Amino acid sequence: MIDPVIHPLNRLKICAALRAGGATEGTTRREMKFSRLRDITDLSDATLSKQLSVLEEHGYVSRFREYGSTRAKDTVWVTLTRAGERALEGHLDALNRYAEPHDDTD
Repeated sequence: MIDPVIHPLNRLKICAALRAGGATEGTTRREMKFSRLRDITDLSDATLSKQLSVLEEHGYVSRFREYGSTRAKDTVWVTLTRAGERALEGHLDALNRYAEPHDDTD
């Protein structure tokens, strides 16, 4: 089923980039740096942060801040949650079904 949370392009890019980068929950949790995710998705800091907030509200991503000696040296880490992975898989399956050839004899 098309997931209305993931469907907007920027959120789809975020979830896909996290999954492709292996930043997912699993037997070993892995994260991706905010700055790396920003570079991959080609989004501004503000846009990425806003879209991550929406995904986080729905339980699709989690993030945590590793504090440095100054705020500028803080590192934000992002992970696609299991719920986010399931939602992404369902969304991609739905898109693939729409893209398959259809019998137009009806």
